Amino acid sequence: MQDRWKPSVTVAALIERDGRYLLVEEHTPEGLRLNNPAGHLDPGESPVQGCVREVLEETAHPFEPTALVGIYLSRFQRPATGEDITYLRLAFCGTLGDPVPGRALDTGIVRTVWLTPDDIRASRDRHRSPLVLQCMEDHLAGRRFPLDLIHTDPSVLALR
Repeated sequence: MQDRWKPSVTVAALIERDGRYLLVEEHTPEGLRLNNPAGHLDPGESPVQGCVREVLEETAHPFEPTALVGIYLSRFQRPATGEDITYLRLAFCGTLGDPVPGRALDTGIVRTVWLTPDDIRASRDRHRSPLVLQCMEDHLAGRRFPLDLIHTDPSVLALR
């Protein structure tokens, strides 16, 4: 029997303030890249909880998701190794709190940066994935879905 295909589930945040979006600059195997605050969903957490955690880890700011921007599927083939990865991303928008004093950024995150939509479009060769731009464009277009669109069964939370 063949192994079942399992995409990597990730969560991401679209954080806009005064016409600029918060991105992170991070080290990757492909070099220094720009990304939305994002990461893998961990066992025992809902997508909303995962997004809150990832934003805090990568930006040192608390985040409160208010809506789902979209659900995205993308494929990445790592140039150096040929590794073939498919990502299922749930992207949220919401409100960003004040930075947590003394909180360090996650390993690999160099800094956070606020960029205009035009800056983000112009830097697409530095994006970690094409979803950075697609999610921003969907957010700019006003795409918003209620958080209760995503149901997390209590059995998932029991994994903690």
